[in-house]
Amino acid sequence: MAWLIPVLLFPVFGTLFYVFVQLQMETKIFAKRIAEVQKRTDHFLEQDTAVYERLSRRSRRNANLSLYMKKSGGYPTWDRTNFKYFPLGDEFYTDVLQELQKARRYIFVEYFIISKGILWDSILKILEQKAKEGVEVRILYDGMNSFSNLPHDYPKELEAKGIRCRIFNPIRPAISTSQNNRDHRKILVIDGHTAYTGGVNLADEYINRKVRFGHWKDNAIRLKGEAVRNFTVMFLQMWDVCSKKPDSDFDYSPYLDTGDYFHSPELDMDGFSIPFSDSPIDGEPVGHQLYLDIIYQAKKYVYIMTPYLVLDDDMITALTYAAKRGVDTVIIMPHIPDKKSAFMLAHSYYTELIEAGVKIYEYLPGFVHSKTFVSDGEKAVVGSVNMDFRSQYLNFECGVYIYENPVVEQIKKDFDETLPKCVAADRTVDVGRMQEKNGLAGKHPDGMIQKKKRKRAEENLLYSLPSFSFSGSAAAVLTDDSARSRKEVAPISFL
Repeated sequence: MAWLIPVLLFPVFGTLFYVFVQLQMETKIFAKRIAEVQKRTDHFLEQDTAVYERLSRRSRRNANLSLYMKKSGGYPTWDRTNFKYFPLGDEFYTDVLQELQKARRYIFVEYFIISKGILWDSILKILEQKAKEGVEVRILYDGMNSFSNLPHDYPKELEAKGIRCRIFNPIRPAISTSQNNRDHRKILVIDGHTAYTGGVNLADEYINRKVRFGHWKDNAIRLKGEAVRNFTVMFLQMWDVCSKKPDSDFDYSPYLDTGDYFHSPELDMDGFSIPFSDSPIDGEPVGHQLYLDIIYQAKKYVYIMTPYLVLDDDMITALTYAAKRGVDTVIIMPHIPDKKSAFMLAHSYYTELIEAGVKIYEYLPGFVHSKTFVSDGEKAVVGSVNMDFRSQYLNFECGVYIYENPVVEQIKKDFDETLPKCVAADRTVDVGRMQEKNGLAGKHPDGMIQKKKRKRAEENLLYSLPSFSFSGSAAAVLTDDSARSRKEVAPISFL
């Protein structure tokens, strides 16, 4: 339906542009390569039937979710996973340096942002040493880094140190819709038995060694146990996708054998987990559906941290319905934004959500970058999926869904301890702030609300148009892939 707008407004240009997008061979080749890699490796992600049966006895609803995550996302459910939660990037930094030192066989690193500084230099020093010791080290990062954070020849620099490196979707001076799909995932795997994910990227602002938008509130989580298998395969699949001529035989088994590593049974935790990835190519918005499932199943509360709030009708309906049926529905947003336009767009949703009973708070000390759901003391999600269109429909994302594991309480504790540092947003505060920012102080609030609603409708209409730019520019292409054409396109998120 989005294509009807440019075609009707600009018949000749709109039609030609539609044909141009539909004939994008690079996007089709890329999608074909992803499908081929997944087809040849999905047998490494078989569901353990005993685990599924235990989950089914515990919760039929979560067993249904497990079926969906395996059938539509490709990733199985595991039990007895050992988790360690980090409420700040600062704590993640200390722990990851210690775990990297223990690596004996391989280290896989896949991050959306890698930027030279205290954090990355410390990690790289260990990676170099491990490579000299014979540990296999692979690094995969998104192509946007070559534009702003790292030299174009950085892979060669790493290869000279004995570290293998690939770039996901490199930025090129050509018009291509494939440039719109970025690798926003955060994955670090050590020897197949330890993995990290979360919101933290590998740059100094994420550990508060560099101040950009006040205090940086982020999080990460560490996994130990069989669930790490999902992240190992996740990384290897993307590694093979990033090679036009695959140099592997798609045999991942050597990396899934943890060797003589001993995982003490007392480290096992109760409950279940599903490490997952979300692809914009397959037409199945796994992260979006997972969030909806948590909201609709919530009985007592659903608590959310997100840096961005750009919602479709499905998510608005879910959030407002949860609040209307008595579920304590709370969202924590940044108070100091990294992008003013995205922040103002987020504010355009405040009135509708708040009037329905959703509580919105802003983190006074600075910027919230955590992407976290926690609900009813029994389930949580930690990962890279923002509450915006780009994360849920255009980027490659990852995370871990956790059910009835003790770490859920730690995640809720983080939310509870963060909330007192926030200021509540209400209809008056929201409208007043928007009036002040736009030089409209003194105008009637209801008039402002109507203007904001019209403005948001205009912005969503704009984002629904398949637009693009040269891939060598600072902004990636802003067109929706044909697999996602049913949804609007959001502004780019670089975090």
